[in-house]
Amino acid sequence: MFRNQYDTDVTTWSPAGRLFQVEYAMEAVKQGSAAIGLRSKTHVVLACVNKASSELSSHQKKIFKVDDHIGVSIAGLTADGRVLSRYMRNECINYSYTYESPLPVGRLVVQLADKAQVCTQRSWKRPYGVGLLVGGLDESGAHLYYNCPSGNYFEYQAFAIGSRSQAAKTYLERKFEGFTESSRENLIKDALFALRETLQGEKLTSSTCTIAVVGVGEAFHILDQETVQSLINEFEIVGEEPPADEATVPDQGGVAEPGPADQGTPTDQGVTPMDV
Repeated sequence: MFRNQYDTDVTTWSPAGRLFQVEYAMEAVKQGSAAIGLRSKTHVVLACVNKASSELSSHQKKIFKVDDHIGVSIAGLTADGRVLSRYMRNECINYSYTYESPLPVGRLVVQLADKAQVCTQRSWKRPYGVGLLVGGLDESGAHLYYNCPSGNYFEYQAFAIGSRSQAAKTYLERKFEGFTESSRENLIKDALFALRETLQGEKLTSSTCTIAVVGVGEAFHILDQETVQSLINEFEIVGEEPPADEATVPDQGGVAEPGPADQGTPTDQGVTPMDV
């Protein structure tokens, strides 16, 4: 993926005003399996696709608990996400010990963004190759943030990152106006439907996805497989799969068909570690 003499160092600007190494790190996020976040006034739901690099291996954990009121879902290089989630956990513990109150979500996101920005301005470091969806609840309500490898962060009502995330974004853009008043169950339902959009015809089951919830009176926790499967059956997501079977013929005839929708598709077959 070598472009020119301006992409050998993260601190070297191109004449067009670009930092190619940072852009490559952002590309790694697109190559990871999909992660989705949604929020209402009272709840935040995080969801991700479980994808193993081989049929003989288990999938990588992609949703991490940071504190009772904060959790993260990642897409990209899982090792980087694990390190950053540990950093966030330490910050929450230190803040709670010092001030005897939970760390506000926005403050933690800014600290995380500052940590990522340092790696874009030091020649002996590399940018983190992972994007994080940070969901949490504090005194000001429910929040959902996206932290980018460039050090930027954005707050969203709903967002999707990773491979084939554009299909999920399209679904979320159609539905997001009702998310603010949505109940916990409806948020989970929309998260499952959005996840299904990223699977491109594959069957959605409890083994192919992970769902986590945090809300008022409900500490951050990951739902067990039995609960997720019962929700899938209840929402009849599996029952709506037969129409997708009709699309299997064109999918087999052109495997590269999902490619234009998302640049991360070429790694969906376990070629790189970012895939998991």
